[in-house]
Amino acid sequence: MPREPKSFEDAITATDFSSEDYCGTSYAAKLLGLSVATVQSLVEKGEIDAWKTLGGHRRIALQSINAYLAKNNPQVAKVVDTDPKHRLRVLLVEDDEATRELYQLQFEDWDLPVDCTWMPSALEALMDIASMRPDLLITDLSMPGVDGIEMLKALKRNQQLADMQIIVISGLPPEAIEERGGLPPDAHRLQKPVNFDWLHGYVTALVTANRKWHH
Repeated sequence: MPREPKSFEDAITATDFSSEDYCGTSYAAKLLGLSVATVQSLVEKGEIDAWKTLGGHRRIALQSINAYLAKNNPQVAKVVDTDPKHRLRVLLVEDDEATRELYQLQFEDWDLPVDCTWMPSALEALMDIASMRPDLLITDLSMPGVDGIEMLKALKRNQQLADMQIIVISGLPPEAIEERGGLPPDAHRLQKPVNFDWLHGYVTALVTANRKWHH
């Protein structure tokens, strides 16, 4: 296993940053099929390896998750390694809880084969994105801590995320975004409030393309 960087904050600014060996508590809970509280208690008991970032976020070693599953739940262990490829993986990064709930309601209404993970900050998204490999990232730009523009710059350095589609949803005027370094050329920019009809069409098209790709 690679040596842990001194802190995750140092790691994500390094040019060779890769968080594939680690994930956050919420993603670990999803992989294990357990609640976040249960995962935290397994960490405290030392049954799963984890360490904390400066911001107090837990990072959990994926290897220890797989080892735990292999020991306690061998049926699930196989499932974790074989990702359900026919479902579209979406990561939504939005610090406003009311807006996250609005997205959740919309996604549930659409009833599409989509696995959506919700993150309240760009820092958490950066920590988990390499192990999640989402097909689509939907992100706000103005967030406390690491903002969306910084996050997108860091992601563009990761070749394994080159195929990920990006939708940026922001109330910022285009000039303000350009002043701060701009967006990746292939990112779609939507103004707030979100046009959910457009988003539904876009996600539906991705689901269709995804099916063709994997068949």
